[in-house]
Amino acid sequence: MYPRLQLNPGREKALLRGHPWLFSGALARREGKLKPGEVVLAVGRSGQPLALGFYHPETDIAFRVLTTKTDAVIDRDFFRRRIREAGALRKRLLPPETTTCRLINAEGDGLPGLIVDRYGDYLVLSLSTAGSELIRADLIEILLEELRPLGIYERSEGKSRLLEGLEERIGPVFGAPPPVVEISEGGLTFQVDLASGQKTGFFLDQRTNRELVRRFSSGALVLNCFSYTGAFSVYAGAGGATEVVSVETSASANRLAGINWQINGLPEDRHRIVAADVFDYLRQGEESFDLVILDPPAFAKSPKDLSRATRGYKEINRQGMRRLKGGGLLFTFSCSNFLAPDLFERIVLAAACEAGKRPLVLARLGPAADHPVLLGHPQGGYLKGLFLSLQAG
Repeated sequence: MYPRLQLNPGREKALLRGHPWLFSGALARREGKLKPGEVVLAVGRSGQPLALGFYHPETDIAFRVLTTKTDAVIDRDFFRRRIREAGALRKRLLPPETTTCRLINAEGDGLPGLIVDRYGDYLVLSLSTAGSELIRADLIEILLEELRPLGIYERSEGKSRLLEGLEERIGPVFGAPPPVVEISEGGLTFQVDLASGQKTGFFLDQRTNRELVRRFSSGALVLNCFSYTGAFSVYAGAGGATEVVSVETSASANRLAGINWQINGLPEDRHRIVAADVFDYLRQGEESFDLVILDPPAFAKSPKDLSRATRGYKEINRQGMRRLKGGGLLFTFSCSNFLAPDLFERIVLAAACEAGKRPLVLARLGPAADHPVLLGHPQGGYLKGLFLSLQAG
């Protein structure tokens, strides 16, 4: 029924271990001239069927698994079932006071190339592969039928889309979503910029880590670096921080950070917003803090960036540790896909050694549960973090 991709000998092992990708070097031959995004059947050297998935003839990731049930029919009902399954899982995971979540997490929900985030009554859609682009109209109709949102905004952009030969697409696709919407998370309220905010407007993946910050902020002087629209800051304030300092270069993000602090009824004199480059702020200041949060943007957006990114992560952690009081707490993160967790931990350890600190691991951190990752696909777990207590060396 579907065109076949035959693999080179031994290259089926990744699929059998649960990895959802095949790289171009794994392919021996293909049937016919296939267009980007077409559904094909991957078969082993002897012809045994392995998986159905999206094919792209010109990218390093040549095949993205949809299902290992090789007798399945990949049609509108197939995608409807996957979207229903993803929605049912979120209903089990989310507390009732939270009106926002990652509804569909690409490979983690068996829908490669598709991200859907829910912000109250609105959805933000992101398509990053040729396969998801081919079924775009069907996906939008299914989302409307199953979820009944008031509006859908599209944020299909970024390097992965360009690598697939697709132009960026940004704007409303259904209804008239306002550029800024209000959401509830963990009993707190936030305004989210759907139209021009980072990612789809809010760092949904950090929800459970924000809860941890709230738990340990009572009576603390808190520094939130790369604070964006102040979500970590609000959680710290709600947890009883004596003062929170938010450091961010973006004027629009700082404006929303101030609004988010205010609409949660937190004392204005307990929040300082500093418009500055975080590296400069940390190097030039001497004020010490009880708790520091380092949540920088991705320093490594491709493998060739790793060397520079390693230096950046080491410096930011060294300086952040320098600004901690004895026995202070550090929440440090990396969202770089290409930085493995073990390398991230080695970088943080090197920074601690240079700072003369003895780091105690209180927890290893990752994304919230509404960002599921296939166990056989560690690359899907881009967010990694450490919760540390820094003792004198």
